[in-house]
Amino acid sequence: MAKTEDKTKRILLTAAGLQKLQDELETLKTKGRRDVASRLKTAIEFGDLSENAEYDEAKNQQAFIEGRIAELESQLKSVEVVEESKTGAIQIGSEVTLKMKGDKEEHKYTIVGFTESDSLVHKISNESPVGAAILGKKKGEKVKVEAPGGDFEYEILAVK
Repeated sequence: MAKTEDKTKRILLTAAGLQKLQDELETLKTKGRRDVASRLKTAIEFGDLSENAEYDEAKNQQAFIEGRIAELESQLKSVEVVEESKTGAIQIGSEVTLKMKGDKEEHKYTIVGFTESDSLVHKISNESPVGAAILGKKKGEKVKVEAPGGDFEYEILAVK
């Protein structure tokens, strides 16, 4: 008999990323739901719901909140918190300093799971071309990155 695979994708997070998702879920379940209920109550008091823009908007907001709650609950069931490595190898949660070949500037990134990634604050996903290429590597190593914009070579200057 064939072994069935678990089709649920693991969501790798740092401890801080897990806390952020849990906080968002709690806020949506309490304040978010309470605020929408208040908006719905006020809109219903205006009467005729068939032409009530406030009611329609509140219902849309309610649907969004409930959808996000369901999404977060689903994600949290598949979370695996990544523990800090003592080997010096890059993993989720590592802060790395990279220098691209031919570039004078150094770039600092934190490697995170895809749900935590945010390029504006230099958090790159372990599934991104750069993140995937440097996982498991150590300070001093050079890595080639195949990206949609072309191939690049990086040197790993520091790993924390």
